[in-house]
Amino acid sequence: MSKLYSNIKPEINIYKKMSTKSSLVTQMIFGESFKILKKNSKWLKIKVKEDNYIGYIKNKYYISYFKPTHKVSALYANLYKNSSPKIKIGKLTFGSKIKITEKNNKFSKFENKWIKNKNIESMRFRNKNIFSSIKLFKNVKYKWGGKSYKGLDCSALIQVFINFNNQFCPRDTKDQVRYFKKNISLKDIKKDDIIYWRGHVAVALSKKKLIHAYGPMKKTIIMDIKKTIKLIKETAKLKVIFIKRI
Repeated sequence: MSKLYSNIKPEINIYKKMSTKSSLVTQMIFGESFKILKKNSKWLKIKVKEDNYIGYIKNKYYISYFKPTHKVSALYANLYKNSSPKIKIGKLTFGSKIKITEKNNKFSKFENKWIKNKNIESMRFRNKNIFSSIKLFKNVKYKWGGKSYKGLDCSALIQVFINFNNQFCPRDTKDQVRYFKKNISLKDIKKDDIIYWRGHVAVALSKKKLIHAYGPMKKTIIMDIKKTIKLIKETAKLKVIFIKRI
């Protein structure tokens, strides 16, 4: 069995080829893990444990696998040098996974950093409604390949919430469409159903509204479902191909 490693950067870019000029295909956030398929002095070819994605990362910023105990439940959580909110030393995005080694009433310690307890949940925690917190990402900028509060794309918005709920989710829309089996008609759509176009995806907030990381608007935005379907058909010549229910 191949050895597992854990990412210890807030986010690491994963590229299509061994070059930062290559396409950014996805990111790993803190605590996600991977296997090394090939390596040289500068690059690693990896397979991400959470979604089986294969790509290239720089050969640094990782450690032997740690089993996380908690996950970030806020859009982002500030990190502190000690257990007081005075010296900030970074941020972790939603869904980042940590291993807590010490805890008090307000803060928890991991990797010589401290985080507020109100911004984390146990790894065992699951939301009854998977996308109940998805509005956290409203107005976050659109970034192809991104997976964090700094920027993300449409399929990442789906994946980070399903992963947060301790369920598997493929990274790309073409794979998500094949993975989720239950198809729904537009007239039966309800909250948390997932709407797919070729190369794009959105989540229904209700029978009338959706949220998606929308490239043309350069951000994650709430829109009317019927108006969005019409807009994408007119501007991108794309029709809805599936509506899925998890």
